[in-house]
Amino acid sequence: MDLTYPADAEEFRLTVRDWLSANLPPWWNSPDRPTDAAERAAFAATWTERLRDGGWICAGWPTQYGGRGLSLIEQVVLAEEFARVNAPMRADFFGDTLVGPTILQWGTEEQKREFIPGILSGTISWCQGFSEPDSGSDLASLTTSAVRDGDEWVINGQKVWTTQAQFADYVFLLARTDPTAPAHGGISYLLVPMKQKGIEVRPLTQVDGTAEFNEVFFTDARCPIANVVGGVNNGWKVAMTTLSFERGASATTGYRRFAREWEGLRDAAQARGRASDPLIRDRLVRSWSKVKIMEVNGWRTLSDALRGTHETVALGATNKMFWSESHRDTMELGLDILGPSAQVLTGTFVEGASPGQRGRADYPVSELQASFFFSRSETIWGGTAEIQRNIVGERVLGLPKEPRVSA
Repeated sequence: MDLTYPADAEEFRLTVRDWLSANLPPWWNSPDRPTDAAERAAFAATWTERLRDGGWICAGWPTQYGGRGLSLIEQVVLAEEFARVNAPMRADFFGDTLVGPTILQWGTEEQKREFIPGILSGTISWCQGFSEPDSGSDLASLTTSAVRDGDEWVINGQKVWTTQAQFADYVFLLARTDPTAPAHGGISYLLVPMKQKGIEVRPLTQVDGTAEFNEVFFTDARCPIANVVGGVNNGWKVAMTTLSFERGASATTGYRRFAREWEGLRDAAQARGRASDPLIRDRLVRSWSKVKIMEVNGWRTLSDALRGTHETVALGATNKMFWSESHRDTMELGLDILGPSAQVLTGTFVEGASPGQRGRADYPVSELQASFFFSRSETIWGGTAEIQRNIVGERVLGLPKEPRVSA
């Protein structure tokens, strides 16, 4: 790993740092940060516009499509500086990070003109339609179909665990367009409008009261023929590109949320007199060491991308497996530190909360309790830990593939 950034990247770091200093309110990182909801709302209302004016939204996109054309190392620096002062970037993960870059790489010029401006402006919201009830980690077994009818695709099937589907304008989904082709070969990547007859969204209420995941049912839903990205029956390759965008610019900052959580657990252990318990101390040290490993793995991922050595399959699988299982263990440690009081709901409910905010009036979980609940799912979404082990075993270690059950 080369931990030295080039001079021009460090010069760019100063540019970002100066902009943040000029645009964040004086109280942003002050102990006297206001608790007044109206003042926080006023800041939030103008922040996205400031980000857009500064050119920081989708800054890695080509300039001809509204970005700043930042290099990967500049995008990393941008992420690091925002993380350093805990400044929010626009939270449009599906548009900014997944489908937008996919359309830029695979889309036609007509698709770019139709969808990219709306993604940049935040006027089009998106959800991802990949997983199905019987096709999660084994995504190539999906059965949702798309059949051509004149100038449209007619879509039938079901997706599940579809985050924010109830608020989305479009879903980028995988559908089988050639049932006679091999599993990976007959799939297409479609951009489908959500607000239409034939699409039913059913929220899945979780134990903490939130319902950010959904089931989505397609019954003769339609989208234009022109909304295939990357060509008919080429959807598997396009989808793998989408999934690869989940990693990259955040390589050196992704570990920070786990580090902040660990610091909170350390403080809780000290406040409750548990820090002197040798078993708790041992588990805290183990947890801290895993956070540091995540940091090192982030540097490895960045170095691999910069060198173009294409070890991302192995790194992606091992990183996902490691951080998800480590976070699950750390959250279990958190509940053990709190002891029986971990069973008491100590959170607060915020009226008018944004979609997906955790907690509800009759089930007010604390931040730690919400994180514990969510950590249970992290070893599943994005490819289960078992699937990640198969990837490492088969593609990295060269072990024989697991035998498949005959149909």
